[in-house]
Amino acid sequence: MGKGLRRQAPALVIAGLALVVALSGTVYAAGKISGRTIKVKSLPGNRLAVGSVPGNRLKPGALKGSQLAPGSITGIQIDASTLGQVPSAVHADTADSAHDAETALNSANAVNAKTVNGYEAGCKAGTRAFAGACWQQNASGTALNAPAAAAACAAQGGELPDALSLAAFSQQAGVILAGEEWSGDLTNVSGSDLYAVITVSPSAVVNSALSTTTKKFRCVIPLVG
Repeated sequence: MGKGLRRQAPALVIAGLALVVALSGTVYAAGKISGRTIKVKSLPGNRLAVGSVPGNRLKPGALKGSQLAPGSITGIQIDASTLGQVPSAVHADTADSAHDAETALNSANAVNAKTVNGYEAGCKAGTRAFAGACWQQNASGTALNAPAAAAACAAQGGELPDALSLAAFSQQAGVILAGEEWSGDLTNVSGSDLYAVITVSPSAVVNSALSTTTKKFRCVIPLVG
């Protein structure tokens, strides 16, 4: 039995030495291998533990946007000063100016506008626009005294025109006054306390007549919606 044990001793010694060498190699590797000894791209990303590489160890541009998980970066992590202007924002910068320009254009065209305070406005049939109102194209069919003529215009929502405007209207193309027509202006009869009503002739001559006389007339009606 003693001889058998002595013959097996060398084999046990060699096995023990091999174990010691193997263990010492592992310890050496654990103590000597660092990040600097790892070759570039020798470790795939799926071999790294989560959180083992901090952001400050990554080179700028090392990660592309397509490699980031959806929602992994929020506005808190983004430096807004590094972002360019959004295309729509360029138009937004000029929105106020465009609105002001449109307002100015509308103001410039206000004289010819077809709306009043946002409502469509115009003249009814038988009237024509002049001096910001609707003037009847033809004189009344019946001659009335001045008070009755004024009442007739009021019933239509209008009034007798003032003398100078009637004189100007009489010179418009296609307008012919029916003799001397009533205006809505009064004048004092020279040398008395009586008042007369001013009239206008087809040739734009201004005259006057007692209100009790009868004359034809035309009414001026505001623009209607």
